[in-house]
Amino acid sequence: MEDAATERVQLLAEDGTLSTHELYSRHLEGLDDAGFRALYRHMALERRFDAEATSLQRQGQLALWAPALGQEATQVGTIAALKSTDRVFPTYREHAMALYRGISPEELIVLFRAAAHTGWDPNTYNFNSYAIVLASQTLHATGWAMGIQQDLRSGTLPRDKAEDEIVLACLGDGASSQGDVHESMVFAASYRLPMLYFIQNNHWAISVPSSTQSRAPLAHRAAGYGFEGVRVDGNDVLASYAVAAEMAEQIRSGAGPKLIESVTYRLGAHTTADDPTKYRSAEEVASWEARDPLHRYRQWLTSEGKADEGFFDEVDAEAKDVAADLRRAVAEIEPIDIERVFDTVYTEPHRQVEADRAWLKDYEAGFAEDDDAEEAASS
Repeated sequence: MEDAATERVQLLAEDGTLSTHELYSRHLEGLDDAGFRALYRHMALERRFDAEATSLQRQGQLALWAPALGQEATQVGTIAALKSTDRVFPTYREHAMALYRGISPEELIVLFRAAAHTGWDPNTYNFNSYAIVLASQTLHATGWAMGIQQDLRSGTLPRDKAEDEIVLACLGDGASSQGDVHESMVFAASYRLPMLYFIQNNHWAISVPSSTQSRAPLAHRAAGYGFEGVRVDGNDVLASYAVAAEMAEQIRSGAGPKLIESVTYRLGAHTTADDPTKYRSAEEVASWEARDPLHRYRQWLTSEGKADEGFFDEVDAEAKDVAADLRRAVAEIEPIDIERVFDTVYTEPHRQVEADRAWLKDYEAGFAEDDDAEEAASS
């Protein structure tokens, strides 16, 4: 299935040794030792945050959680290569990207606590709210990119926008089969929009394998619309950084849209409502655990003398603090007033909304009746 055009770009091998690439390696020259260490720090903090959020959901403190275990390198490497003025349109699993942009754990967790639709102002971080409706964010991203283009042509670009702003549209291998993605890419190609499509191919769209989603590498999709697609080893944070930096540089120069297919793996469940043991083998998961992105990168940092045990101890201590802060924040989040949800759907009364409100009241009343029956039986 792979040819020279779609072979995965890899700089950091699974044994922790670094190789060079004639096109991409130059982008690493801008990173000093502190910059290399920062990549590891962001990966490690998100992993600990992710584990704590999973535990909180299992304890009934979150309505749902979408783990990103195993996808830390692809997210951190990609977002680190962009400018803070670039607009990001995420799905619902870009936790490492959100934290990198400065969104706090408390702001990030509000949605999964079911206390609000989002916990942050997208304009503060140039990072849109999570999109639960699959692939819808690709159309939103296209509209934003068209707005940038129109502002530039009309000379009315707002002061808070950089003239070289690009848009990152995040999606997964499963979402790539949605019609919204097709429409988005058609418009992006037709108008040569400043867009970077970032497909995290984590091998499973819930229980559907990527081999069923596409019989060819997803990077090939770009050619069908008339722009370039590149495959990268998503468990290699340095390759993820370098490829994203190269694609962003080309887009800023007016080359039009680009696509990155980042080949990684979802080590955890699709969400905490999912049981991945029903559709994939333990051997498969073990084979990917052996390619752990944090372990690989830590090996290289250590062997190159860019980080010592003191640094890793500091990161571990900071990660524990992040987990503790998250747990405290969740306990302090006020539950949402369910009536307000119905009151803010439409500006005017609507009979379907009222029907839904009545259904929920009947549903909740059923639990009260069950509790009364259990209390009577025990007395």
